[in-house]
Amino acid sequence: MAVPAAPSRLKVVLAFTAIYLIWGSTYYGIKEALTGFPPFMLGGLRFALASAIMFGMARVQGLAVIPESGLWKALVVGFLLLFVGNGAVVWAQQTVPSSVAAIAIAVAPLSFTLIDRPQWGVNFRSPATLVGIAAGIAGVWLLFRERLGAQVTEAGFEAEATAIAVLALGILAWPAGSVWSKYNPVRLSNTANSAWQMLTGAACFLAVSAARGEWEGFSFAAVPLNAWIAEAYLVVFGSIIGFSAYVWLLSVRPATQVSTYAYVNPVVAVLLGVSLGDERLGASEIIGLGVILAGVLLINWARRRGQR
Repeated sequence: MAVPAAPSRLKVVLAFTAIYLIWGSTYYGIKEALTGFPPFMLGGLRFALASAIMFGMARVQGLAVIPESGLWKALVVGFLLLFVGNGAVVWAQQTVPSSVAAIAIAVAPLSFTLIDRPQWGVNFRSPATLVGIAAGIAGVWLLFRERLGAQVTEAGFEAEATAIAVLALGILAWPAGSVWSKYNPVRLSNTANSAWQMLTGAACFLAVSAARGEWEGFSFAAVPLNAWIAEAYLVVFGSIIGFSAYVWLLSVRPATQVSTYAYVNPVVAVLLGVSLGDERLGASEIIGLGVILAGVLLINWARRRGQR
């Protein structure tokens, strides 16, 4: 049996760049899209359009769209990742600021380490990986501690309790779906596999949207231009490019290493806030940026060392 060729270094770097930078910008994109779309309609339209485009790309490339068996595995992953995981972020951002959502999602690498049982022998024997995870979490806390403190002082978290609980569910569902995807692959191209996952997410979002009555009285003509632009950005960059890169990386890199996107995404979210929202960075936030990046480097260094 032929051994699969190792992926090119350039392709891996580009894929990590996509999930590091593009996904970091989607927090701002979701916030803008919510100014014109209800939450479940937003997710449903986003993934329905993205899946249609992905299926079309697969057909144009002559790729198989339906596997001989195991399609249900892709549907399970789509439900956990896109409906529960991504849906939690969309729902929470109706109530909590993007920074709070980013903090919560930044805990994901720890969840990956705990859920990825086949890698326990590797992860918990690598001091660099454990220190990198701790550094990432500490860096996120430094990055946002002043903003969280202000929110607790001014309004408290009582009104945000539901959103925080939903985010906690997403923090568990996303790593669970990712690890399941890694160890239960579907014999399909990355394009077709991603398309099925997005279609599953779209179906779930649209079903809940209809049940909640989001379409009653809704007018596409009333949606502001910035919401349309944000939705288009989420479809093309967040889903087609970013999510496809993520699904592919899970098949060629350890889940713990891929999960480092959760450390960089908050950094990107803050930088967008500074450039587009006239926010200012304090000393602790700048230090937090450095600690987060150091954590990412440690985890990746531990992986390369293990390969050697």
